[in-house]
Amino acid sequence: MKVLLVNGGPHPKGCTNRALEEVEKALKEEGIETLIYHIPNVPLQDCIACGSCAKTGKCVFDDCVNEFASMAKDADGFIFGTPVYYAHPTGKIQSFMDRVFYSAKSAFVHKPAAVISSSRRAGSVTSMDVLNKHLSVSEMPIVTSNYWNEVHGHTPSDVEQDREGLDTMYALGKNMAWMLKCIEAGKKAGIEVPQNKKRTTNFIR
Repeated sequence: MKVLLVNGGPHPKGCTNRALEEVEKALKEEGIETLIYHIPNVPLQDCIACGSCAKTGKCVFDDCVNEFASMAKDADGFIFGTPVYYAHPTGKIQSFMDRVFYSAKSAFVHKPAAVISSSRRAGSVTSMDVLNKHLSVSEMPIVTSNYWNEVHGHTPSDVEQDREGLDTMYALGKNMAWMLKCIEAGKKAGIEVPQNKKRTTNFIR
């Protein structure tokens, strides 16, 4: 089993990464393979709703989004991490998740996931709420911890002092591993994944 952990912050080794490392530590203890993926610090195109992905199976803008979508097909779970900018996620992880979930939704359906955030002081819960919506609309079981999935600090060394925050990350990793193993046991017991249908409407008709 493999979990992809996404760092949506600007710093590959910043506060968000430190939080993800604590989740990763717990996952590895449970025998889960992991990879921390840092979204590159390059201009990232927003979704333009062109509909091309519905025909080709990938985003028309061939960048890190398509790269990650290909990796996601073979993953069993996901952790998406972001620092807090004005009480919201970074622009790049917002654009990244908008595009990857729109163009490659099938790679995520029924796979457990969670969102974490890192902030100096406030805005964590609102930031997580934004990104959690990608999970909830994609039929993904949302993994929880024993507190909100957040750490605090201005630098990674500050985060080291947030013992409760790091404990929350560690518990999240343990809960993710437990859910993955439960899903695997269910598959072996013959429990099939539900095949749900959806009718798309709008508020005009």
